[in-house]
Amino acid sequence: MATSPFRYFISLFLLLLCFEACLRVGDAKVGCIERERQALLHFKQGVFDDYGLLSSWGDAEDKRDCCKWRGVECNNQTGHLIRLDLHAPFDRMGFTQSLRGILPTQLGNLSNLQFLDLGRNYAMTCGNLDWLSHLPSLTHLDLSLVNLSKAIHWPQAINKMPSLTELYLSGTQLPPIIPTISISHINSSTSLAVLDLSSNGLTSSIYPWSFNFSSSLVHLDLSSNELRGLIPDAFGDMTTLAYLRLSWNELRGSIPDAFGDMTTLAHLDLQSNHLNGSIPAAFGNMTTLAYLDLSSNELRGSIPDAFGDMTTLAYLDLSLNQLRGSIPDAFGDMTTLAHLDLHSNHLNGSIPDAFGNMTTLAYLDLSLNELRGSIPDAFGNMTSLAYLDLSRNQLEGEIPKSLTDLCNLQKLLLSRNNLTGLKEKDYLACPNNTLEVLDLSYNQLKGSFPDLSGFSQLRELHLEFNQLNGTLPESIGQLAQLQVLSIPSNSLRGTVSANHLFGLSNLIYLDLSFNSLTFNISLEQVPQFQAQNIILASCKLGPRFPNWLQTQEVLSELDISASGISDVIPNWFWNLASDLQSLNISNNHISGTLPNLQATPLMLDMSSNCLEGSIPQSVFNAGWLYLSKNLFSGSISLSCGTTNQPSWGLSHLDLSNNRLSGELSNCWEQWKGLIVLNLANNNFSGKIKNSIGLLHQMQTLHLRNNSFTGALPSSLKNCRALRLIDLGKNKLSGKITAWMGGSLSDLIVLNLRSNEFNGSIPSSLCQLKQIQMLDLSSNNLSGKIPKCLKNLTAMAQKGSPVLSYETYYNLNIRRYYVDSTLVQWKGKEQEYRKTLRLIKSIDFSSNKLIGEIPIEVTDLVELVSLNLSRNNLIGSIPTTIGQLKLLDFLDLSQNQLNGRIPDNLSQIADLSVLDLSNNTLSGKIPLGTQLQSFDASTYAGNPGLCGPPLLKRCPEDELGGVSFTSGLSSKKEDIQDDANNIWFYGNIVLGFIIGFWGVCGTLLFNSSWRYAYFQLLSKIKDWLYVTTIVNMNRIRRSLQG
Repeated sequence: MATSPFRYFISLFLLLLCFEACLRVGDAKVGCIERERQALLHFKQGVFDDYGLLSSWGDAEDKRDCCKWRGVECNNQTGHLIRLDLHAPFDRMGFTQSLRGILPTQLGNLSNLQFLDLGRNYAMTCGNLDWLSHLPSLTHLDLSLVNLSKAIHWPQAINKMPSLTELYLSGTQLPPIIPTISISHINSSTSLAVLDLSSNGLTSSIYPWSFNFSSSLVHLDLSSNELRGLIPDAFGDMTTLAYLRLSWNELRGSIPDAFGDMTTLAHLDLQSNHLNGSIPAAFGNMTTLAYLDLSSNELRGSIPDAFGDMTTLAYLDLSLNQLRGSIPDAFGDMTTLAHLDLHSNHLNGSIPDAFGNMTTLAYLDLSLNELRGSIPDAFGNMTSLAYLDLSRNQLEGEIPKSLTDLCNLQKLLLSRNNLTGLKEKDYLACPNNTLEVLDLSYNQLKGSFPDLSGFSQLRELHLEFNQLNGTLPESIGQLAQLQVLSIPSNSLRGTVSANHLFGLSNLIYLDLSFNSLTFNISLEQVPQFQAQNIILASCKLGPRFPNWLQTQEVLSELDISASGISDVIPNWFWNLASDLQSLNISNNHISGTLPNLQATPLMLDMSSNCLEGSIPQSVFNAGWLYLSKNLFSGSISLSCGTTNQPSWGLSHLDLSNNRLSGELSNCWEQWKGLIVLNLANNNFSGKIKNSIGLLHQMQTLHLRNNSFTGALPSSLKNCRALRLIDLGKNKLSGKITAWMGGSLSDLIVLNLRSNEFNGSIPSSLCQLKQIQMLDLSSNNLSGKIPKCLKNLTAMAQKGSPVLSYETYYNLNIRRYYVDSTLVQWKGKEQEYRKTLRLIKSIDFSSNKLIGEIPIEVTDLVELVSLNLSRNNLIGSIPTTIGQLKLLDFLDLSQNQLNGRIPDNLSQIADLSVLDLSNNTLSGKIPLGTQLQSFDASTYAGNPGLCGPPLLKRCPEDELGGVSFTSGLSSKKEDIQDDANNIWFYGNIVLGFIIGFWGVCGTLLFNSSWRYAYFQLLSKIKDWLYVTTIVNMNRIRRSLQG
């Protein structure tokens, strides 16, 4: 029976329906496997989710399908979980939102898992990684920052993962590989391509395990560990490696040439190690390298020309090494280079013109080298340049006009060179107008202020410490984006008005200090900016307080010192000061009293004014407090009641040169952070309290010129950091204690002059090996001068430390303090600050010392001043006194010294002050222009002395028994006559020799001259003979006639 067409149609229709059903079944998404869902729920129960990262996980009906949970991905066909990404995210403030707790091992039940990322969960720990062996399909594993410090057998666990291709274990505190366990024979994953073990503190024992993957690794990161010793040559066998990072370790030795065999390497980072030697020329073979960082090592030698062969290199950093020589021209062949950093080396010579070929270069830093010459015009060809730093070199000449062609330039840093100006009158902006930072500070730029009005994007302008003159142009106010305007220490003059500043609405830092600028801004012409730092020292702001400052609401630093203000501090100013971190109004004529401030600036300097009254408690909450050279009175005991001290604590306190009185407080424990304490030149009295010994960090103590009494407190020996003690001009008594030498071994200056100390000089002072100025004068000291003074080695060796301290309060506030003290110098008290380190002196004058001057004193060959006058010293002046070649001041007067003046005293060429008067010295004053140049009063009171400059002539100088009465003038005439005679006879002899040999020598050795000479003599003889005969005949005829 024939089949009807209808039957065929029905059969085809049913077949299509079945096919569609099959397709729908294939496309349907299968829900997650229950066993895997339970594993995930166990994971959630085992950790603390403080940020609700797993809130989508649960048993609720709408949460049954685990494939829809956050971080979970399943296979559409099998329903098995294949991807779990629970890396910790960042919140809006940049903080990591980490899961907490012990990592549940139930993740091992996810046997089909291919991707697992738990990175950045720093609050999670895992002590056993055996569960990883149950994940045979895992290709990607990231446990970065998870604490694995207890996972001792982690290498073995990794080796049991045959499919693993990417492993990230950065910052996991991995324990070191146990050397006793051999792991090289274990079957490793031959597919591992990415291995990141950075920031773990691993040692070199990691090498054998990591080299197991030599044939497969493409990416290896061992940075920020504790790898030591040499870099193994085995790295050269990793022929598939494209990325190698060994930075931030303790690697030493040279860079192996084997790196040149790594022809697939694209990224090599060896920065921040201790690598030395030269850069291998074999680097030129690495033709695929795009990134090379060798910075922060100890590499020496020159930069090899082979870099010119690395034509694929885009990033090169050789900074912070000890490279020398010139920059090779071969850099011009690196036409793909985008980043070049050579800063902080010892490169010299000029900058190659070949740099102009690097048209792709965007970043160039050659700062902190020894480059000379001018800036090449070829720089104008580097049109991609966005960052250019040539600062801190020795470049000179003018800034080339071609720099204006760098239309992508954002930062131009040329500070601390010897640049003299611009080739064009004004530095014209590029049409693109991209420049944001311009730093030409610390150069020798001359002329008027450049016109920068076209730089509409400029954010920072640094022109400080140049020689710019003229006025500040009003066009500076057109730089609307300017945030930093720093032009101190130039020679600018004229007036600064609101027009200069009104348009600078974004300004946060203003420094016009140390110019001759006069501010003329009224309260009605308020600048639009809200600055954080305003520094106008030595500008003319006065005589009234500048009212426009009260509009500044976010100020953190204000310096209006030496600005000609002669005014009482207005009330609004204290509201401004309460928010400041640094306030300097010193060296003005500001009057009035200080209120009790609600908040005190960290740095407060009101010195050298006319402020009076008592000092309020609140100011002692400062970190640096300078109120010296004012008219403050009363006591400072109120400072004991200071509460709620800030975290920084008071470190520098200077209340010197006021009218303060009373006894010192006994509450020094509140000021344990004090480094400098200066209360000199006041009216304090009473004893120095024992509690001062609590100032363990104190390095400088000035209490001179007060009325302190009693003995030195023994607790002072606890202040072992002391470098300067000045207690001069008080009424302190008792003995100089022996502990001072042993406990205060860092002392550089010790001044106890003009007190009432008694007893002998303790020999323990000889332990002060750093001492440079020792002044015990004008006391009641007795006994002998210790012979051990030769142990004061700082007075016998070259070099002197500067008494200065640098204090950091935070990243933005740093203060530098240079100490000073008064020195009795050539009869006058003079203040020395920066030059204090040049003074090396001993002053024991005006005491009751006895005995001889110890010869050991003359071993202190760097001494500049020695004063032993007004004592009872006996014996002779040490015969080795001439060793003190640097001596400028020597006073041995008013003692009982006898004997002759040593001849070598005349060899001290720098001696400008000498006093040997009122002793019993005898004999002839040694001849020499040095000793004769002093006035006769230098030797007065020594009846036995004779010879110039004294009028008394020595017996051996008297001739023929005739007494010498003509005095010093006759002696000088005799000396002059002797000198004239010597010159006279010497000239006769010299003339005879020159004349004789000038004539006879010539005739002896030159025959033609000899014949001509004798022929001439013969002619002269004949002429004389004929002339004589003729004249005689004439006379005879005249007589006969």
